[in-house]
Amino acid sequence: MFRSLFNRGPQPVESAADLDPALDDHDLRAARDKALAGDWQAAQDVVEAAGADWERRGRRMAALSVAAADDGAWLDAWRAAIPDDPTAAAIWASTLAERASRARGSAPAADTTREQLVGFAELSAQAAAAGRQAIALAPHDPVPWIDVLWAMFAGGRTRHEEFAEALAEVRRRDRFNFAAHLAAVSFHCEKWFGSHDAMFRLARATAAAAPPGAGVTMLPVFAHFEYAMREFNWGTPTPKGLLACRRYFQRPQVQRELDACVAKWQAAGPPTHAAAMVCRNWLALAYALSDRRAEAKATFDEIGPYVASPAWSYFFGGRAHGFLSNWRWANRIR
Repeated sequence: MFRSLFNRGPQPVESAADLDPALDDHDLRAARDKALAGDWQAAQDVVEAAGADWERRGRRMAALSVAAADDGAWLDAWRAAIPDDPTAAAIWASTLAERASRARGSAPAADTTREQLVGFAELSAQAAAAGRQAIALAPHDPVPWIDVLWAMFAGGRTRHEEFAEALAEVRRRDRFNFAAHLAAVSFHCEKWFGSHDAMFRLARATAAAAPPGAGVTMLPVFAHFEYAMREFNWGTPTPKGLLACRRYFQRPQVQRELDACVAKWQAAGPPTHAAAMVCRNWLALAYALSDRRAEAKATFDEIGPYVASPAWSYFFGGRAHGFLSNWRWANRIR
């Protein structure tokens, strides 16, 4: 009797967290797998299929570069077959940037060895040079400039002017490119080479200038993650730090900005741009930190299993753990 009275129906079935950088782009997944099996033309075709959708083109190239950083034989074959192919050149630059990131690791500078920093600097310099070569092959393409931006995270304290010039080059080609502006907000945050004020100023100015529906309208939400992590949960996440982050996100002024960002992002209809899954992950995380369970559940329902942002690890010690523990909370599963 009581079981029948209080039964709310079957509970959602938890799926494994999907950390594949291709996310929900199944054409990309198929092409990447074919490339790893030796068919580099499949990688070429899936990038070219994006056309002048620069964000989708860049996201596909970035995911392919993650694969190439692990096994680059297919990319080597492509570059050997067509030495001046601008797409192959750009993926090579992105591959070097990925290897640079891996060489450094994700720990704070105080917990990073000299050898890691040297590797980061050397590979970043190679990525920048490769990016410039890709730019020369396709001057109209904004995507190689993004790897030039990320390469400046090595020694960035003296490179603010150079960074601004490269960002301007992206903007001339794709005014509100998501990946480029995410790099810019990251560059200007306090944990890298800026300050909280500089980070929020850039994020808010970009979001305000962008048209409804653009992914960059969600950048202030990302800036709040960076602020809360740096102020309350820096280094190894702790329960005390997480509680402070939750209290921060529940402040009325943070809630107002979150709602304003979401309203503008959704104003053009259901987002379909290439970074939409990243923005949905940001939204689910923000709702979870804000203790807004119903909105978090609805967002997780849209996301499915795709873990699309490292921001989960800012507060919960790991991307998959953060994603799944909050999915369980949103779905009232213990």
